[in-house]
Amino acid sequence: MSRYLITSAIPYINGIKHLGNLVGSQLPADLYARYLRQRGHEVMFLCATDEHGTPAELAAAKAQQPVAEYCAEMHKVQKGLSDGFRLSFDKFGRSSSPQNRELTQHFAGRLYDAGLIEEVTERQVYSQADGRFLPDRYIEGTCPNCGYDKARGDQCENCTKQLDPTDLIDPKSAISGSTELEVRETKHLYLRQSAMRDELNAWIDEKADWPVLTTSIAKKWLNDGDGLRDRGITRDLDWGVPVKRGDAPWPGMEGKVFYVWFDAPIEYIASAREWAEEKGLDDAAWQRWWRTDKGAEDVRYVQFMGKDNVPFHTLSFPATIMGSGEPWKLVDYIKSFNYLNYDGGQFSTSQGRGVFMDQALSILPADYWRWWLLSHAPESGDAEFTWENFQQSVNKDLADVLGNFVSRVTKFCRSKFGTEIPSGGSYGQAETELIEELTRRVRAYETHMDNIDIRKAAMELRATWVAGNEYLQSTAPWAAYKEDPDRAAAIVRLSLNLIRVYAVLSRPFIPDAADQMLAAMHCADDSWPDDIAAALDVLPAGHAFDVPDVLFRKITDDERDDWQARFSGVRD
Repeated sequence: MSRYLITSAIPYINGIKHLGNLVGSQLPADLYARYLRQRGHEVMFLCATDEHGTPAELAAAKAQQPVAEYCAEMHKVQKGLSDGFRLSFDKFGRSSSPQNRELTQHFAGRLYDAGLIEEVTERQVYSQADGRFLPDRYIEGTCPNCGYDKARGDQCENCTKQLDPTDLIDPKSAISGSTELEVRETKHLYLRQSAMRDELNAWIDEKADWPVLTTSIAKKWLNDGDGLRDRGITRDLDWGVPVKRGDAPWPGMEGKVFYVWFDAPIEYIASAREWAEEKGLDDAAWQRWWRTDKGAEDVRYVQFMGKDNVPFHTLSFPATIMGSGEPWKLVDYIKSFNYLNYDGGQFSTSQGRGVFMDQALSILPADYWRWWLLSHAPESGDAEFTWENFQQSVNKDLADVLGNFVSRVTKFCRSKFGTEIPSGGSYGQAETELIEELTRRVRAYETHMDNIDIRKAAMELRATWVAGNEYLQSTAPWAAYKEDPDRAAAIVRLSLNLIRVYAVLSRPFIPDAADQMLAAMHCADDSWPDDIAAALDVLPAGHAFDVPDVLFRKITDDERDDWQARFSGVRD
């Protein structure tokens, strides 16, 4: 048994996330966590809501709520939706937690002591109309590098060039649209990332197994232009972690908070501490996952995120951990994803374009969405959700292949042998060939899952379902029954056992359907099929079963057209 620490990118608090957000981090992380647990490994799967910064303040103001109250309410909403999608977090924490506040201030103190934080008097953009300093990302204008007219003050999303707000052409407030901006002096803390450039470069060079998408983004930030730049880690805001040097005041920083991108990744660690304290466990319980001097040296740490989060997880967060001089666990593997686009365009939270998590669950159960999203995960490039493709995938993969197999086998057995697994007959060449094929495919499935090649794993899983259908079609127990009932009994006996195997193999992707299959087989044995022949003999003759309700219903053309129209416009 090995130990795996898994984190998925922390979703921002300001609203319900769309399916593109879901498949970019949390859902594939859950797939991997579920798979590893089924293989007998010890897993700590962590996530949280990211609650600080200007967007939270603005969302709360729009909702006419105090920001702390708004964040508490939205955390419950996001946790409820993650439960709805069967995301199996060990802890879904909050970046506003006391544990994260203490850890963030601790790291800041350590970095200061190491000479990696400096105070900088800088000139920042102040919006007279908004009555506040504007965070970089709340200033929009034209990128001086590529001409994109919606570049933000920290980075151009089009060409990915890092920017300062003063670099923008024709800047304006993204909050009010006002161009009444002026530059004022204010003092802030900067993390001296540039001083750690060589160390970070060497560390990333060691990660030969990382996806090209991950390393290429990290290297671009490290080496393009002037190379890795120092980054401000404080802001002039009311809501956030107050700036302190450990537990001591920070002279000159009164009334300021840490920048959300400094404290948010630290919440990965804090959420483990939240988990331990909730369970009444001591510090050793969470430190064995996070401190290499407390037992974490044998932990494999895997992060999941969209490509826009890669720079912070490959550079800023590692710089924080390394720079502290303490033995914190660094990430071993980063699985990054491209974007999922929506029906000829982009998902848009602001425009309400696309399917959001609450809407998805209101029209179909979680497994339908889990299967499509994971089997179309945007790994090698951007992917696109279309309603036609979604309908086709659900109808062909889930209803026609897996659901059809379960229905045909259980109903045929009930009609000819009753609701107990029949005895009689023996296995022959067809069964031997099926076992050989399933063995090859399950080993390939395991390899793809171990490597976190999600689309390949989904294709191999589907191929195991197809193999069962082809076996059923070629052996034709309904025909064999007329001439040789014992032969039909043997076919059915193996096929009913195969339903249990399918439930176990499919559970990381479609956990509810897997549970339904196991319940129908009256079986609590969900052990992994290391030996396929033995796995197909777990349920003996005389074992009772039920004919389950339809596992997956088909999506009609009318439903498809209705949903396409409903989710193309503006969210209420």
